[in-house]
Amino acid sequence: MSQVATPNPSVAKADTSLDVELRHVIKTFNSDTVVRGVNLSIRQGEFFSILGPSGCGKTTLLRIIAGFEAPSAGDVLIQGQLMNRTPPYCRPVNTVFQSYALFSHLTVWENVAFGLRLKKLPKAEIQQRVDQALKLVKMDGFAKRFPGQLSGGQQQRVALARALVNRPAVILLDEPLGALDLKLRKEMQMELANLHRELGLTFVMVTHDQEEALSLSDRIAVMNQGQLEQVDTPERIYRRPQTPFVADFIGDTNLLHGKIEGFYSSSLWVLTDSALKVKATPLEGHEKMTSGPVVLSIRPEKIRVSVTPPQQEVNTFEGRVHNVMYVGTHLRYVVELRSGDRLTVVQPNSLPIAPGQDTPLYVSWQAADCLALPLV
Repeated sequence: MSQVATPNPSVAKADTSLDVELRHVIKTFNSDTVVRGVNLSIRQGEFFSILGPSGCGKTTLLRIIAGFEAPSAGDVLIQGQLMNRTPPYCRPVNTVFQSYALFSHLTVWENVAFGLRLKKLPKAEIQQRVDQALKLVKMDGFAKRFPGQLSGGQQQRVALARALVNRPAVILLDEPLGALDLKLRKEMQMELANLHRELGLTFVMVTHDQEEALSLSDRIAVMNQGQLEQVDTPERIYRRPQTPFVADFIGDTNLLHGKIEGFYSSSLWVLTDSALKVKATPLEGHEKMTSGPVVLSIRPEKIRVSVTPPQQEVNTFEGRVHNVMYVGTHLRYVVELRSGDRLTVVQPNSLPIAPGQDTPLYVSWQAADCLALPLV
C-alpha cells in the first residue's frame, strides 16, 4: 500500500505560492554531514538552479526533494504537503538524470509510456499523453526508434518527455546537459528555457556549470560545503555576491585581501596586504563597516587598461602585461602590478594595436565596481 503525504500539525502553515520548501534540512551519511540546515523556498513556475562545486551537497539536496534520500532532520514540503515519509513514486515530481536512464530494449514511444502503463491508465489516454509529450520536445518523428539509434541530445529530449508525460508539478533536473558537447549543450539550454516558458512548470536544476545557471535561471542557490552561501537572481549573484566564495566561484573575479583604513561618503578605503590603497563599495547590509579585514572583488571586465596615465587618480595602478590571450571577441590579459599582484583583465578586441607581453601600462577601475566583502 503506497504512502501518502498527510498534514503534520508540527509543521508551520505552508505558503501556497511555493512548490518546494526545505526547512532546516540536514543529511548525514555515517558521521559525515553533507547538507547542513538548509532552508529553501522555490516559487511556483520558477526555473531554480542549485549551483556549486563537486561534493558541495547539491545532488544530495535534489535527491532529498525527489525522495531518493530521506533527510536526517528537517522537513520537505511540495505544494504545501509534508513529504518526509512519501516515496518518490507518490510525489508530484519527476527527475531527469544526466545518464538519461532510458530502457535500451524499448522504443522511444515505449520509454515515454512506461510510467503511464505502470499506473494502468486507459490506452487512449496513454496514446494522447505520450504523443503530446513527444511533440513538446520535438521527438514525435522518432517514436519508433530505439535509444541506441539516437544522438545524445535526442536521448536527452526523450528523458524530458518521459518526465513531462506524468504532468508533475515539479521537474527535477540532475546535471541534465552535462553529457552533451558544447554546441549541443547551448542548443538544449535554449530548448529547456523555451519548454519552461511554454509549460509553466517549476524546474529545479542541479548544475556545476555557472554559465548554464546564469543564463537559464530565475533564481540561483549557490552551495558550499553543505550550506547555502547565497540565494538570489543571476544578476545579483554576479554583480553583488554576498561572500568571497560566491564572488570567486561565479564567473571570473580578482580578489585582493586587506583591511579597512577609513570610511568616506559611502565608500571604504582599504589597504591591501600588498600595500595598495583602494577605494571600494561596502556590501549591502554592511555599509557601516569601519574596520576589520575584507576581501575586495573586482570583475575582469570592469578593469580598464591604458598605455598612458588615465585622468582618474583613485584606483589607478602601474603594471606590466604578464600574459595576453586572444579569445575571439575579447582579449584576456594578466597584468602584474608593481605591488606584485596579478590581475586578470578582459577587454573587447577593438583596439587597433593590442598591448603585447611586457608592455608597461596602467589599470584602473571605479569604486562602484570594487566590492568589499567582510571576512566572517
